[in-house]
Amino acid sequence: MKKMSLRARVLTGAVAAAALGAGTFGAVSANASAPAAESLAAVGADTANGNLQQSTHLTVAAATKAAQATLDAAEKANQRVTVAVVDRNGNTIVTLRGDGAGPQSYESAEKKAFTAVSWNAPTSELVKRLEQAPNLKDIPGTLFLGGGAPVQVKGAPIAGIGVAGAPSGAQDEEFARAGVAALAR
Repeated sequence: MKKMSLRARVLTGAVAAAALGAGTFGAVSANASAPAAESLAAVGADTANGNLQQSTHLTVAAATKAAQATLDAAEKANQRVTVAVVDRNGNTIVTLRGDGAGPQSYESAEKKAFTAVSWNAPTSELVKRLEQAPNLKDIPGTLFLGGGAPVQVKGAPIAGIGVAGAPSGAQDEEFARAGVAALAR
């Protein structure tokens, strides 16, 4: 048997150590999900201590139901609108653009929904606040025109419905309220 040089022995040892390390890492990784029960117990303890907060969100199905009810109300009134439903954080869940709705209505509906959920108030009420605080209109992503309505659970906003495209903001908002009402059924 030929004697190995120092360099060959070091390289062989390094390769063996790497293989052993990889095997150990794989075993640990494979068992990473084992302490899930302990993690859930820790989360339960945190909620009891007030470190976590639960929130309510609309499902995609509920958001779609609300958007469709809104669009149906507009179509019944012979109006061509776009409807947007956003979650509590202002992220769009669903948008329905009715047949013949104007190109500007898509963005306007999303902004009205975002504005309604952000202030937990119909956008027609928020328009009145501009008299006291005209800089509100400068907040990015907002649109202070009638047509947005918040969706609430126990008084807290969980979503917003925005409508754009009817001849008036009051009519847009009437359609948005039809979407909110559909969620109560």
